[in-house]
Amino acid sequence: MNKDQSISLKATDVRTTAKLAKQAAGNLAQITAKRRTEVLELIASRLEQKQNEILEANKIDVLAAKELVAKGGMSESLLNRLKLDSTKIAELVAGTKYLATLDDPLGKVTLARELDEGLCLYRITCPIGVIGVIFESRPDALLQIATLCIKSGDASILKGGAEAQNSNAKLFELIVQALTDSSFPAHTVNLLESRQDIEKLLHADEFIDLIIPRGSNELVKHIQNNTRIPVLGHAEGICHIYVDRTADLKQAIKIIVDAKVQYPAACNAVETLLLHKDIASNFLPPVIDELIKHKVTLKADERSREILNHKDVAAATIEDWSKEYGDLILSIKIVNSLEEAISHINTYGSGHTDTIITENSLSAEQFFASVNSAGVFINASTRFADGFRYGFGAEVGISTGKLHPRGPVGLEGLVTYKYKLVGHGHIVQDYSGTKAKKFTHRPIPLQS
Repeated sequence: MNKDQSISLKATDVRTTAKLAKQAAGNLAQITAKRRTEVLELIASRLEQKQNEILEANKIDVLAAKELVAKGGMSESLLNRLKLDSTKIAELVAGTKYLATLDDPLGKVTLARELDEGLCLYRITCPIGVIGVIFESRPDALLQIATLCIKSGDASILKGGAEAQNSNAKLFELIVQALTDSSFPAHTVNLLESRQDIEKLLHADEFIDLIIPRGSNELVKHIQNNTRIPVLGHAEGICHIYVDRTADLKQAIKIIVDAKVQYPAACNAVETLLLHKDIASNFLPPVIDELIKHKVTLKADERSREILNHKDVAAATIEDWSKEYGDLILSIKIVNSLEEAISHINTYGSGHTDTIITENSLSAEQFFASVNSAGVFINASTRFADGFRYGFGAEVGISTGKLHPRGPVGLEGLVTYKYKLVGHGHIVQDYSGTKAKKFTHRPIPLQS
């Protein structure tokens, strides 16, 4: 396959692309870990070499997006997610290089058992197959998703938002060229461009094994309701911080500001602050002053507003407890107990990430045991809920479901397993009836 053929793959009909991606997945499963590592290193190198071209393409997208924001056609949070700079490129390079160093997730024997003499069962990790990912605004997501899928031996079909079209195209070109130069199968990574392609993708269930949506609540719910393909993801990121009665208040302020201000558009930014009534009077004024310094808009329940004499704080409504702001906005509520805080989180939260700030280990363990979220943190910012920060290299998304995978989805979430049974003419009939042979079911030691 030459360069022109490789890059033009993004223009292929959706169903044809999905079919060819399935064929590519079969070939990818046979590519060695060494070759997958080498192509990731090549992609990282090309990212550094092509940084200026990527930023120029991104600049075109950002200028167009700013016009949309001015007309009310796009939110500021989406604009913030769209922007790339040299720091983000450096992070993408570092993440790709780190991903290349991770252990190969394929071919691992996770169970070995002798069923009878000469009849042995093994459970071995393998790629899922073809993964479709639909995401909004963030062009860095394209690079992270594509490289994770390469490492896990999965073919990928990517559909980014129109607002990032130029950035996505440049990153896609870079990735596909590296794959082509490394003699990887055509259609290892595929890019869709039209919004109409999404519906066709959702109905290609005979070719696609998993859909991962990354975007607005509306996007995720639409996908979940309009496909027979398994969907992995989360619709909302309504994260909480609960400040317990025994909290170190200086530490608490530091954590809260980081969780809200460091990158408010992220799904792991805190949206609601819960305070124990015993520390509210002492704690509210200094934390509010610090948040206002960072231009955070505040909404609070009546008890909080009374302590603050209603200054610079709007009244929170019941809708605020269920809202993902994705912006410099924070809702605040005083609770009477740890139990009330847990109840509030489990009622209004999205199961993403929630934090307790406390010096009481029993309170911390009760919070951890009772909060029904993928990430339950103790004395740490919710912003740590991220595949790169967890050491996964990157993530394809966050899953708030109860089944595997859960939380930031890295390599482990992109592999499944097969059962391999090795016998020597064994048949089930020998293990049936009055003279049935007995199974030994003896563990076989796993090689370290």
